[in-house]
Amino acid sequence: MANIKSAKKRILVNQTKAARNKAIRSKVKTACKKVEAAVTAGDKAAAQACLVAATAEIEKATSKGVYHKNTASRKVSRLAKAVNGIA
Repeated sequence: MANIKSAKKRILVNQTKAARNKAIRSKVKTACKKVEAAVTAGDKAAAQACLVAATAEIEKATSKGVYHKNTASRKVSRLAKAVNGIA
């Protein structure tokens, strides 16, 4: 454990930010899993609805700096491709 006051504060701040980022990543993963489940079930309407929600979560995470814009774009693209692939 750090002895300097500023170092102690940095540790606390980093823990807070890490917890926030983890919660945001978790929301994104959950939204993506819902899309993938709908795609697996073959339910196009549900998959499209979940895709809109997942895209919104990914964009929020990107705006908060949790994901890089290219990573977010790749995730959205892969989900959209999966949804569009439903016959």
